[in-house]
Amino acid sequence: MASTKHTLRTPLSRVRGLGSARSGTSHFWHQRLTAVANVPLALAFIAIVVCATGSGYEEALALVRSPLVAILLLLFILSAAYHMRLGMQVIIEDYVHSGAKVAAVIANTFFAVLVAAAAVFAVLKITFGGM
Repeated sequence: MASTKHTLRTPLSRVRGLGSARSGTSHFWHQRLTAVANVPLALAFIAIVVCATGSGYEEALALVRSPLVAILLLLFILSAAYHMRLGMQVIIEDYVHSGAKVAAVIANTFFAVLVAAAAVFAVLKITFGGM
């Protein structure tokens, strides 16, 4: 007897084992992993800001020049920017239904990279004594 099981997947996608978007699971896990990573990194960032509060300009620079602090700041910047890009991409894909969707996803990526690059540049400039 022939199988009466109906599916919406194409034969090629069944062979490849991929979903319709080909990256949904990967996107989901990247978003969750960056969210988990952001918890301790955000706490470290808050602790750094609290330590810098009330200190003078030179003391704040000395704090950021510390290798451990600089590494924590850089990890937070990169993880938060990537998480931000992933989250906004989901929102754009869910709620933008016009031809502007592709442009919005591209603009979102450029914005996240621009924000991350500017923040990384600032931390590196302070860390290596450019200020």
